[in-house]
Amino acid sequence: MSDLSLWLGELAVFDATVEAVPFLWELAVTESVNSRSGVALLLQAILEHGNPPQIAVQRAAHRAVLNGRSTADLLACDEDAAVRAAAANLVAEIDSHVCESCRPPREWAAPLT
Repeated sequence: MSDLSLWLGELAVFDATVEAVPFLWELAVTESVNSRSGVALLLQAILEHGNPPQIAVQRAAHRAVLNGRSTADLLACDEDAAVRAAAANLVAEIDSHVCESCRPPREWAAPLT
């Protein structure tokens, strides 16, 4: 993760992030991948970061991570302790995720009574 941060400079979500997330979920469950726990950490980082100027992109990236919840559950039962730990943190982040971009627009919200 730290090496990736060096390449990216500042963690944020971009158009390409949205397209990469399904691939990252596949990598996380592929036994031949050396750092599946690192992939889970990257998915968590995507969910924790944003791109305020491009809220629609941020929302799409977050949704792509959130949609992988069942895969995160599988990883939480993995034989590899590092994968299990990273997946447990990812599941917790998914379950507690709230950010301004992922909330429905106010006009979709139920009226107050």
